[in-house]
Amino acid sequence: MRPADLNRLTVQESADRYVELVRARTSTGALSPATAEVYARDVATFVELAGPDRVLDDLSGEDVDAILLAFARKPDGRRTRPEPGDPARTPVGPPGQPGQPGQPGQSPSSQARFRRSVSALFKHAALAGWVQLDPMTAATVTARERGGLRPERRALTREQAQGLIGAARALGENGGAPAPGEEGRKRRDQRTELRDALIVLLLSTVGPRVSELVRANVEDFYTNDGVRYWRIFGKGGRTRDVPLPGDVARMLEVYLARGRQESADKALLLSWRGRRLARGDVQAVIDRVQRRVDPERRRSVTPHGLRHTTATHLLADAVDMDAVRRVLGHSDLATLGRYRDELPGELEVAMRTHPLLRGRETPPDAGDGSGR
Repeated sequence: MRPADLNRLTVQESADRYVELVRARTSTGALSPATAEVYARDVATFVELAGPDRVLDDLSGEDVDAILLAFARKPDGRRTRPEPGDPARTPVGPPGQPGQPGQPGQSPSSQARFRRSVSALFKHAALAGWVQLDPMTAATVTARERGGLRPERRALTREQAQGLIGAARALGENGGAPAPGEEGRKRRDQRTELRDALIVLLLSTVGPRVSELVRANVEDFYTNDGVRYWRIFGKGGRTRDVPLPGDVARMLEVYLARGRQESADKALLLSWRGRRLARGDVQAVIDRVQRRVDPERRRSVTPHGLRHTTATHLLADAVDMDAVRRVLGHSDLATLGRYRDELPGELEVAMRTHPLLRGRETPPDAGDGSGR
């Protein structure tokens, strides 16, 4: 039941109280820290777009529609942020989409997530007596239909994935040794080569969420019976132990021995300043390695696109669906459908090797058609 007295909080005050409550729920296990931070980030964006000094109860359904549209037009900065030391990169994305020229707006999934976050805020506000009526009930703006993933979020083809992995391997093999004439010197910008190679190999073959990757600590990797495992701390406080492919395990050992700079931080992946790598820095790493791939096998891809790549090729190679589910950290097999992308020529291969026609001794063109 709504309290009798309305508390006319500003947008900023209500957001602060709500985010404090959301973060407190992580201590009870009701929310994972990563999910709580997503809510907090979306609410901070909502405050920016709505205006921090406006009274929350004064916002109407039309105001919420304007906020949702403004968010949809915001440039997706994940593809435009350079890492320190990188040359300035040209913003990507087809012109004419929402956002600044040449920059893509928010994806339908990001818009839907933002709408859910704002809706949750207003639902709590209505119960707490900060608003008389929930304006979300009058909002009409919804995310665009999915209509397929953006190209950089789709799975890479086998040739594209092998080109990226090959570039990462070569980078790792060359990154461990100092350049000629610089033996004994340790420049920080040289230490990132092994790290970059390891990041791409982990994303391409194990398919972790980018939050899981940057959250990884050195102690999360262990050996059992000669096999190297990564204990991944995933969504909802769930953990999974994933065995690393041999090449990835060897790259990890080289990185830990020669590539990871000394730091008090226990993080596996460190920035050039010796701090835990940020989620937004991972895209710059992928782009750097991509520039080493043959142009004919190169295609832009996001960390989430590499997660799609892992799922797609494991399933295409007839790996057990439940094993793929456990690698990706999903609780439901049905979720895999979102990660299984179409590959060129896969239908032709499936029909050419049809299980009901294997072992046929008589060639398809045998006989004269008379039935004798």
